[in-house]
Amino acid sequence: MADADRNPAPETLISGLKTLLDVEEIDTDLYRGPRLPGGRGRVFGGQVIAQALMAGSKSTTAARVAHSLHAYFMRPGDEEHPIIYRVARDHDGGSFSARRIIAFQHGKPILNMAASFQALESGFAHQVAMPEVPMPEDLLDEATQRQQFVENIPEQYREWFLRPRPFEMRQVESQGWRERRKTEARQHIWIRAVAPVNGDAAMHRAMLAYASDMYLLGTATRPHGVDWMVDKLQTASLDHALWIHDDIDMDDWLLYATDSPWAGRGRGFNRGSIFTRDGRLVASVSQEGLIRSRAPKPA
Repeated sequence: MADADRNPAPETLISGLKTLLDVEEIDTDLYRGPRLPGGRGRVFGGQVIAQALMAGSKSTTAARVAHSLHAYFMRPGDEEHPIIYRVARDHDGGSFSARRIIAFQHGKPILNMAASFQALESGFAHQVAMPEVPMPEDLLDEATQRQQFVENIPEQYREWFLRPRPFEMRQVESQGWRERRKTEARQHIWIRAVAPVNGDAAMHRAMLAYASDMYLLGTATRPHGVDWMVDKLQTASLDHALWIHDDIDMDDWLLYATDSPWAGRGRGFNRGSIFTRDGRLVASVSQEGLIRSRAPKPA
């Protein structure tokens, strides 16, 4: 592998993410989302959500921006192939537009999403307070921590574990790969793009949708001290809901505060609140995911 591929510049990572999320219109209300170059196995759920949201955004006017989405995952996506998105224009009112987006691969739906877009306006305002946590400047970035702990990771996962990401992340709580123990079902992670996005409002919101699927499901496993790289653990997102309350700027730090109030019956429920560094609540997230122990495969 070339060094540029192993250690791409931050601008290259963001350019690649923008290319990945910017779906191509191939016919009226029909779009194609590119595959992740070099991707193998199952498509990251955040990619499918973000591409579906971009497809819905392209069917509305630029003045209307996404404020909510509700998605169900039906089948795992295949990273060897692009994804086709079909948009249904259910309603265009005076202030809101409703869309249904279905993602297809190999002729079968893999995700079904309902999304709503609004021409923004002023109104009554209130919000909960941001949790009191260390600021990102006081925390070590995740990429550095992963380099320090890579020897503790099973060899077959090390390349994936160290892969460059388009987002810089700084975690308040210890992660399972650093310290395997049962912890409280909550975590706080600062996130921002590794380089300027230079995109419109739709792109920033799509990137937020992408990032909102990171770490959320893992919140439900924290009280149980399990790790998919070591334990026979099966996890998958079952659904995903995102409400975008205000303007999004992925160039600046956002605090992702998550908690899991319940798990059982092979499922875990997770919630997330996303704040700007000055304390504004700009998005809320909820997700239920599959978490179950897998029986060892027969020899």
